[in-house]
Amino acid sequence: MSSRPLKAAITMAIAGALSLTAAPAQAASDPDPFVWVDLVPAYTSTAEYNYEPLAPPDWVRTDQCVAGRGYRYENAGHLADNVVDPAKPDVLLYQGGPDTEDRDLAGVGWAVKNTGQAAPTLFGETFRSTEVPGYYTLHAWLYEDNPDGLFEGLNPTVQCSGTPTPATTMTVPDWVSDLDALWTS
Repeated sequence: MSSRPLKAAITMAIAGALSLTAAPAQAASDPDPFVWVDLVPAYTSTAEYNYEPLAPPDWVRTDQCVAGRGYRYENAGHLADNVVDPAKPDVLLYQGGPDTEDRDLAGVGWAVKNTGQAAPTLFGETFRSTEVPGYYTLHAWLYEDNPDGLFEGLNPTVQCSGTPTPATTMTVPDWVSDLDALWTS
């Protein structure tokens, strides 16, 4: 028998094990631990933005901190396309102090406009329609342990403090501002 299938099986086992060990630990109430394999694209596509000053410059930063969610960066292109892609979250959620240098990435989120269609699913989780009126949303707390669960809408460990540093002025489409107003209400 050729050793090629054995080498392939060993390689896959090692890759799977490394994928699971690279992910932060979560509360016991979280879904199947193998969900971290599905979360790898979200994790790897956002890890470079862990420190808030390194957040993508073409995303719009909000300066309103929402307790349980933190400060957000929104990608207008991702929000507008209504495509659910694990590697392309619509929102980055930061926690920390009022200055951007004090903030770290806590989680990511996806949003799809609710036009009467069935709620989308991602990572085996159904998007919620109760968090932002007119949208289905899903959050994943990849970088900050959430005692309530990996995919819960709010994370009680993410708190707001102080007055934020003003955002850079950018032209934002009206629908993004509307979403921002809905998200923070």
